[in-house]
Amino acid sequence: METRKVQQTGGSTYIISLPKQWAEKVGIETGMRVSLQAQPDGKLLIDPILEERTIKTKRIDVTDREVKALERDIIAAYLYGYDRIEFSSQRILAEQKKAIRKVCYKLIGPEIIEESSSCVVIQGLLNPNELPIKKGVQRMFLIAASMQKDSVRALKTVDHDLAVDVSQRDDEVDRLCLLISKQFRSILCGGRMPDSAETSIEEYHEFRMAASPLERIADHAQRIANVASKIQQPVNDNIIEDIEKLNNAYMELVKQSIEALFGADTSLANQIIDTVDNMRAQVEELHASILKLESHEIMILLGTVVDSLSRIGDLGSNIAEIAINSAIRDK
Repeated sequence: METRKVQQTGGSTYIISLPKQWAEKVGIETGMRVSLQAQPDGKLLIDPILEERTIKTKRIDVTDREVKALERDIIAAYLYGYDRIEFSSQRILAEQKKAIRKVCYKLIGPEIIEESSSCVVIQGLLNPNELPIKKGVQRMFLIAASMQKDSVRALKTVDHDLAVDVSQRDDEVDRLCLLISKQFRSILCGGRMPDSAETSIEEYHEFRMAASPLERIADHAQRIANVASKIQQPVNDNIIEDIEKLNNAYMELVKQSIEALFGADTSLANQIIDTVDNMRAQVEELHASILKLESHEIMILLGTVVDSLSRIGDLGSNIAEIAINSAIRDK
């Protein structure tokens, strides 16, 4: 770490010199401009403004490349921050092209801009920093909450079409989670924070951590929707009522955990964790009621639903713990 002495010029302006080694490394020359970003913790981020930003390109030879491995390569390149990914081979198989299109659909930004029998090029057409990370996390919660509500309603009303709709919405949550991961990695590598006046690097880390349980909550909503799509007859009224009550209680706790995270509210976060612990007896009672049903198939399916609801409560507790860690740091 280097230090610099602050000097004053003109009676009102403070100046410091920039380390020559760093300036040469990032391409700063005399007369160039740099951007200054004040952060919530009082730090000042200096970022070189280059006239032409270099497009980061990744080239992948897909010859004999298995589809699953290819999908993982694309996601890894996306998270690493490559703007352009070029796939080449003497003959790119139709199955490989299908995999590339499939992954592009799962990501926010990348689009296929060039395609031939031997080459496919995808390029990010959107700036991932245009969506502040707080809004991304909030959007993830809203989608996951709507999925969870509709999955239980599909179960209650035996609405298979609604169950399919819930499953399809999971892709949007996954896309947002990957975008948030990409943003956080960009920040770690010295990228520009679009909302640096409101969000510190530490908060970026905490919101990235919160995105993971929200993504898993959406997965459990999809799991319940899959159960709803298999049930042909209405579920026992008393049991479905208990499932609804349990679902509403857990999703309210998840909502409160997001509020505790955004508001750095340790008191609310601790209440959420205690409430989730106290609800375990209620979950066990519901499991016992399900075991009294005559149909073994329905018993297994509804047991899966209750298990997912319980796990959603645990994920809400995880977010509350992140909120406590964040609030303690601020204090």
